[in-house]
Amino acid sequence: MKAVIITIGDEILLGQILDTNSRFMARELTKLGAETVEMRSVADERNAIVRAINDATLRADVILLTGGLGPTKDDLTKKVLAEYFDCPLVKNEQVYHWLEKMFADIPSRMNRYNVSQALLPEKCTPLHNLKGTASGMWFEEKNKVLVSLPGVPFEMEYLMHYEVLPRLKKKFTNLLLRYKMITVFDVPESEIALKLADFEEQLPEGMGLAYLPSEGYVRLRLTAKGSAVEQLEKQYEQLLTALHELPYQPSSEGDSREDLMRRLKNAGVSVSCAESCTGGNIAHMITSLPGASAYFMGGVVAYSNEVKKNVLGVNAQDLEKYGAVSEPVARQMAEGARRVFHTQYAVSTTGIAGPDGGTKEKPVGTIWMAVAGPNGTIAEKMLISHTRERNIGRGSVHAVQLLLAQIEQDKKA
Repeated sequence: MKAVIITIGDEILLGQILDTNSRFMARELTKLGAETVEMRSVADERNAIVRAINDATLRADVILLTGGLGPTKDDLTKKVLAEYFDCPLVKNEQVYHWLEKMFADIPSRMNRYNVSQALLPEKCTPLHNLKGTASGMWFEEKNKVLVSLPGVPFEMEYLMHYEVLPRLKKKFTNLLLRYKMITVFDVPESEIALKLADFEEQLPEGMGLAYLPSEGYVRLRLTAKGSAVEQLEKQYEQLLTALHELPYQPSSEGDSREDLMRRLKNAGVSVSCAESCTGGNIAHMITSLPGASAYFMGGVVAYSNEVKKNVLGVNAQDLEKYGAVSEPVARQMAEGARRVFHTQYAVSTTGIAGPDGGTKEKPVGTIWMAVAGPNGTIAEKMLISHTRERNIGRGSVHAVQLLLAQIEQDKKA
């Protein structure tokens, strides 16, 4: 099954909101075994919507639309679909009664605009939306399926889970698309490709390896289609063998930083951080995962030397002698955070993120990081890049890796 996802809304094209709906739907379709062949955004304009649908029918079995289903005049999707499928808008009694129930406590909101939400194209199968006023709509014509969903993310997600995906499973019974994810840390994409050249050459037909680089890591996606699905596990084991000398871990389809945070959460220890060049990014990464309060006690963004001295207890003479970007300072920052927050472990970063501030001895991209724990303190130096965003991103990821490695080593000791 091939799918095209179309988001409708001027606000997306104007850059006023981020299109998270397409990402969510594509992930869910992939889990189902479907292949998303295109994602596009179009304006709230009749010809643009019709043109997008016509193009999609040439490429896909299923077309998913989101947006343009509100009660106001600028929301055109429902009217355009009624015209497209050559049918009138008719009152759906089930939807009307649902609207009455929703507004029972506030009768004034049952105005003509909200009542119009009960008008649906006659040829559609309504998808009951228990999260809002806009019904989803399911159309089938000439062996094609078109589904129109609200643009509000939590409404769309509800309908995908409880209406759309079950119907697609029932209609398309032979979906064959599977994939496995692996994340490789701190190794350039080109070096990984060289190491995996022989592996890629022997991949069977219907199987492919994709490289998805991010700051500090590269995700590898091994995808199998059709009959090649039967060989996915075997090829996955061969991929792990080919990667055996590299720092990798199996991962989910999401951001691999989330996988790192889950490992940190599951480590069962209390942690804190002291950051200079990464500017609080490590704390942000940790707290972005729900449940962080169970193990993360807090952090200090020690950007100035005064904060390093007065809050973390870094020795003033060491700052003068070695500079802020140095091993002694990184070690003392981690030890200071561990002491301030009373945690089992603490991680620190101090470096030159750029684009300015570098010297011949300490160029932009130089980062010292340290981990303080119950068995002492370790430190490591990295030279990353001339790009500020890359230095912050990769430095943060590597610092958390260093923290995890030390925790795991201590547990084995």
